[in-house]
Amino acid sequence: MKVNLERLKSMLFALAEFGYNHEDKGIYRQGFSDEDFAARKWLMSCAQQEGFISRMDGAGNVIIEMTSPEIATKPAVIIGSHLDSVPAGGMFDGTLGVVAGFECLRVLKEQEVALTHPVWVIGTSEEEGRFSGMIGAQALTGKLTTQQLLSSHDADGYMLSDAMRAQGLEPMAALGAKLPPEQIDCFLELHIEQGPVLDQSGIQIGVVEGIAGVFKWMVKLIGKASHAGTVPMEMRSDAFMGLADFAYQLDRIIAEDGTDTTRITVGKAEIKPGFAHTVAGEVNFTIVARDMDETIMEALELACHKVLSAIARKHQLVFEHERMSWVPPVKCSPDMIQFIRLQADALSLNYQIMPSGAGHDCQVFCDICPTGLIFIPSLNGVSHSQDEWSHWHDVEAGSNLLLHCVHQRAMR
Repeated sequence: MKVNLERLKSMLFALAEFGYNHEDKGIYRQGFSDEDFAARKWLMSCAQQEGFISRMDGAGNVIIEMTSPEIATKPAVIIGSHLDSVPAGGMFDGTLGVVAGFECLRVLKEQEVALTHPVWVIGTSEEEGRFSGMIGAQALTGKLTTQQLLSSHDADGYMLSDAMRAQGLEPMAALGAKLPPEQIDCFLELHIEQGPVLDQSGIQIGVVEGIAGVFKWMVKLIGKASHAGTVPMEMRSDAFMGLADFAYQLDRIIAEDGTDTTRITVGKAEIKPGFAHTVAGEVNFTIVARDMDETIMEALELACHKVLSAIARKHQLVFEHERMSWVPPVKCSPDMIQFIRLQADALSLNYQIMPSGAGHDCQVFCDICPTGLIFIPSLNGVSHSQDEWSHWHDVEAGSNLLLHCVHQRAMR
């Protein structure tokens, strides 16, 4: 069995139209946006046209089922990834896993495969962390909390609960999206690597052994806005200088408290009042830190706090912060790693066992069910950008590997 690459390409391009910006060529389909939900409704329509069962749960996850009365009560083989994007994102991140999963259903249907387990494709909601979590996957695994639903907000202060209501969802209904563990046979995700390792080494497939943990902070440094021409440099309470000093210290923090898998990023910053002739009175910015070891993550968090406290004293600033999220690192199931390797061998695909520095939906499932993650190369390692691309032969290879994994699991 093989996927129909042209059909898969056509669906990827169609999905990319939702939130596409013709000026910068990026995709703007953030979680719980109008563009995001238009894409979800379109996907459900595609599924219904193919004769599959489709629905949206209370967390906004789109679930497409291939089943029959004879096997409906058996644990499902689940293919999952996300449909939302970062601002100015690309067309493969997340959506490849959903579209390739849908193509697997089409092929299994066309080949009239007599399944012994149902196969589901899930397009999860809000994976990219607009509201500082993996909302859809957390809801499916019972890890979403009332506090998270009612208190989470994006970097602009827009509440998760308001965003959900704007799309016709009652926030508390998301708690009912949990799947009973006995209903899940396994969770499989196909994703682009989002880094340069596979592309530079010429390897077709990454078989992921573990996923880095990540924490996110919102930081506020409060100084004193003043005239840029009259206040001497040594007498200023310049909030921007606090951010600049912190950014300069990142390499030292990693050298002293991190590892070779540590990543720390200041991805968004806002300077207030934001006028060229005024000393910055306030700076708000994000810190996102990742590592494969939760103990190291705790050390990094403490180090960031100490450094920012010292910088605040140096520049006469008030330092405030809020931990927006904490996702621990996880290991993929050893049995699933070996299972994916066997299928790659059967297809004569070369592969590499590797970690994932980026977070993915599947990490939330790792302690719930057997879980596997498959990577394909990202051209030049670029992702979270309109320049994101993967060669079609790699898309085809990864999708065929996913198809054979699903077929083997659903025929056990």
